Amino acid sequence: MDFSCGERKMHYEVTGNGERTLLLMHGWGGSTESWIPVIRDFSDHYRVIAVDFPGFGKSPEPDKGWSVTEYAELTLAFIHSLNVENVDVIAHSFGGRVALLMSKMEPSVIQKQILTGCAGLPPKKSGMSKLSSGIFHAISGVADNKLTRKIAGDTFIDKARDMMRNHFGSADYKNASPLMRETFQMVISQDLTDCLPFVKASTLLIWGENDTATPLWMGQAMEKGILDAGLVVFEGCGHFAYLEQYSRFLTVSNIFLLG
Repeated sequence: MDFSCGERKMHYEVTGNGERTLLLMHGWGGSTESWIPVIRDFSDHYRVIAVDFPGFGKSPEPDKGWSVTEYAELTLAFIHSLNVENVDVIAHSFGGRVALLMSKMEPSVIQKQILTGCAGLPPKKSGMSKLSSGIFHAISGVADNKLTRKIAGDTFIDKARDMMRNHFGSADYKNASPLMRETFQMVISQDLTDCLPFVKASTLLIWGENDTATPLWMGQAMEKGILDAGLVVFEGCGHFAYLEQYSRFLTVSNIFLLG
């Protein structure tokens, strides 16, 4: 199925006939398929709705670069189209960013939520990452200088900047289209720390002990910053802890959402 809000479009899948609605929001590079076991196991109790954020799965790319704000606005419009008072949410990584900002925009829209490997807090920069960032921004500044462009030529400067982005960029950035690269940069630069006090939903944070994409300290910070939050750490797991120890994830999630 497809949802449209003006020119913005988003694909989604619906399974189950429960009285409450469970919204599943995938991480960067994911899709509705990221939730196959979750959809299967929660459809007896919920109307389970999994979305493909614009630029992922079966949803078209946005018409321009988006920040988390545009994703949150579209998701809120989608929830309102369902004619429900609120929803429960399970979100991974980037999907957690969207959930956090939704909670600031409309605190009552989410009743209960599970955030696993949730992104949204700025990373602590090591000496090497600060150096890399400094080099990149210095080169970008040179690339934007009109005199430099006149001397070296636009084509050369643009290629040099692209090479630096490819060298210092993450795998998510490298694998994205030009438009989604712009979106990725806008998304990761958006600090959502100020959203935490606005979260009114009862929140379960599930984290992999060895998560390097969203390190455990982020989960610990969210537990402190969200009024009604608890943190469960899956030992030996990484960023996809909910799949790495799925049976444990299912047990904990059932107790939290249905208990």
